[in-house]
Amino acid sequence: MIGLFGIFGRSQDLRRLDEALRARGLHPRLLPEAAKLTVFKLLREETRRSSPPPEAHGHAAELLVYCRLGAQGYLDENGVAALDAAERRLERALEEGDSFDARLVLLMLHSQLIQPTVVERFDLSSD
Repeated sequence: MIGLFGIFGRSQDLRRLDEALRARGLHPRLLPEAAKLTVFKLLREETRRSSPPPEAHGHAAELLVYCRLGAQGYLDENGVAALDAAERRLERALEEGDSFDARLVLLMLHSQLIQPTVVERFDLSSD
């Protein structure tokens, strides 16, 4: 999973997640390894596969990057259509309560990696 303590390098799944984050405008180092490993675990649970398909990493990265950069940063990196899609996903996650997207948002919130403007806009609470 993590390349046997770094001896053999990073796992393909973690490299894919890093690439997906970078493609959406977030340098991978701005998301701690512990958070990435948790995302990977959530992806495995969601896809019910030991190695999630490559598109799953991009799907997760969209919401992670939105939470980390906030609306303006995400808009600057990805454009209006992507911003609208990310915000719809976040709203839907809040309505559904226990979904993959909701778990990603909770991860970012509890890890204190979420942009304060996102917390304020969507009235998020870590309680």
